[in-house]
Amino acid sequence: MNFPSKLIEEAVSEVSKLPGIGKKSALRIVLHLLKRTEKESHALAAALVAVRTQIQYCKKCRNISDDELCSICLNSKRDQSVICVVQDSRDVLAIENTGQYNGLYHVLGGIISPLEGIGPGDLHIDTLLQRLQGAPEVKEIILALSPTMEGDTTSFYLQKKLKHFALKISTIARGIPIGGDLEYADEITLGRSIVSRINYD
Repeated sequence: MNFPSKLIEEAVSEVSKLPGIGKKSALRIVLHLLKRTEKESHALAAALVAVRTQIQYCKKCRNISDDELCSICLNSKRDQSVICVVQDSRDVLAIENTGQYNGLYHVLGGIISPLEGIGPGDLHIDTLLQRLQGAPEVKEIILALSPTMEGDTTSFYLQKKLKHFALKISTIARGIPIGGDLEYADEITLGRSIVSRINYD
């Protein structure tokens, strides 16, 4: 791809490093920014720098936060008896957007993946265990990890670590999505849907 300016080329190169953005999309974004006012471009740049330099991780749940404790952990109206364990902050956002969950969270910061050199010690598992030792009000842990081999390995490891606590350990249901056709579902998903069937009310 030929660029009319070295500055444009460098900007496109940096923008295209973002996930899901190729060179053509990056070029469109850079050219769009050129049409905006200088003030708007500075505001965008300042916001990106602030995200990188000022964002913290909640000391309690490890979710992204503006302060030492995130707004979810500080919310006394949340159900303090349930903690949903997730892989990263994107999962917190996804679950929150459903409007169906009102408990707390614990962000592991990844999942166990030997091929990528990620072991239990690289995750925030110890902080979860420490958190539970000082929280007798917690009655249930929901393991909301991706239904992959790595996710299942992490869930299995967590179950072993959590069995010493007097807790209910559950996992999110897995099955056929709404509007999905059975013929297009993979065997594992369809099998789990049958095994995890619920009463028809």
